[in-house]
Amino acid sequence: MQTERDQLLLTVRNLARFHREHEKFYSESPFHDVIRLQRNSRALKALAERWSVVAPSGETSLSPFAGASDLNDDRATETLGILFMEGGGEPAEITNLKRDLSALGEANRAIGQWLASAMSAAWDMLEALLSYPELADLLAERHRIVSNDWQCASMAELIARNLDRAVAILGRVDFTPAALRADLTAHRVVPRYLFSASEMLDFAADLAARSAVLTHENERRWRIFHERVDQIVGAADTPGGNELPPEGR
Repeated sequence: MQTERDQLLLTVRNLARFHREHEKFYSESPFHDVIRLQRNSRALKALAERWSVVAPSGETSLSPFAGASDLNDDRATETLGILFMEGGGEPAEITNLKRDLSALGEANRAIGQWLASAMSAAWDMLEALLSYPELADLLAERHRIVSNDWQCASMAELIARNLDRAVAILGRVDFTPAALRADLTAHRVVPRYLFSASEMLDFAADLAARSAVLTHENERRWRIFHERVDQIVGAADTPGGNELPPEGR
């Protein structure tokens, strides 16, 4: 019959095994978001740089699908496909960009809230491990895993806040050609909005990268902790099972 002590060790071993594999994914996946955010930021900066200096065009075109020579920037078109047309409104790519950033922000908010709750519960549960002399030298390592993940939770929520605000900033801009040209002839406020939005995306990308690094740092800690718990569980099933493994003495 399993004792409460045995059941706790089995649970701890299960968490060490499966959450280690889970974190291998999350030590890589944020970098995909980093690349996306940096590409978005570069496109916005390209438009901001152009609109900071270009003069509004007085050209006319027979086709509403003609590209707006003063508003388009090749870098933004190549990176995100953003194309301003003479007879068009807000480019679909900008509409999609705002929608995608909002979705990414919401995903990060959900992840951050779940992870913060999970780490709070994990921290409380780990107090029970203090009664295991066999794990005395690894207590800091196991708590560091939780601490790193808790930081990742905070970063995810900060990412969400920055993305939400970047979308709100972009929402202040009328991206129709007529409105943009009016701004070019007035105070050129739009480029300043775009620079601010892009810099918030840059910070969100930096936070995502830091989160991936923190998660990656957990790999060794998970490995040595899982190996030790395996040894303890295995020793409990053999004669002299209460003896500490050599590295735990």
